[in-house]
Amino acid sequence: MAKIGIEPALTNVQQALEEKGYEVIPVHNESDIKNVDCCVVSGMDSNFMGIQNISMEGSIIDADGMSADEVCREVEDKLKLH
Repeated sequence: MAKIGIEPALTNVQQALEEKGYEVIPVHNESDIKNVDCCVVSGMDSNFMGIQNISMEGSIIDADGMSADEVCREVEDKLKLH
């Protein structure tokens, strides 16, 4: 199953993704996102987590204003494209 990086503040989204069988990894720094298939953040910041040059293989999903179910659907859609 896919590995999903997530900001620690998004506990409801984390629980929903884990219920769907995803491995969820809390993202605290740049090294945490290097091996995830997708990353969920609470709002797109021009300087995500204080890191200016993020290098990752997967997509970044902005969960701002979305329910946990909407985020899960977005994750599933993004993973289908890979």
